[in-house]
Amino acid sequence: MKADIGHPDRLSFDLDPGKGVEWKTMQEAARLLKTLLDELGLPAFLKTSGGKGLHVVTPVRRLHDWEITKGFSKAIVEHMAATLPKLFVAKSGASNRVGRIYIDYLRNGFGATTVSAWSLRARPGLGISVPIAWEELGRVRSASHWGLRDIHKRLDIGNTPWKNYARSATSLTSAMQKLGFATP
Repeated sequence: MKADIGHPDRLSFDLDPGKGVEWKTMQEAARLLKTLLDELGLPAFLKTSGGKGLHVVTPVRRLHDWEITKGFSKAIVEHMAATLPKLFVAKSGASNRVGRIYIDYLRNGFGATTVSAWSLRARPGLGISVPIAWEELGRVRSASHWGLRDIHKRLDIGNTPWKNYARSATSLTSAMQKLGFATP
């Protein structure tokens, strides 16, 4: 991917559970988001957050600016929330997501940050964000499955679940058309 700060190289979706959402529901929510991304022809890579949620990341070609990319990620989230309103919410705020999952698309704005893979979280248990394969999701017991005390058990696998990440980057144009997203 060529360096170009004016055009993002990924979409990032942070699945953030509200109060009362069980881990099994988080796992299913990630699979549902992956299903939509698959239908749109977009690759989806998964990682634990090291905190409470999961991150789904889509590598994209640097063809669209930040405004368009963020707008499209918002359209994806709004589609998920409209299709499954008992499970997903597109509006931030703790009171909006009680018993539901907020899919944070705001990480797709210029200058916005998200925890990177292998980052240690300053939370109880010192969870670590770890790249995982979709096939592993059912065996992961929480978003902080690995922490400072046991991360050494995961280091041999390393980034292997994301080995095809860079070569998977795709254009958003076809996906935008499929979702009915019109660029400004």
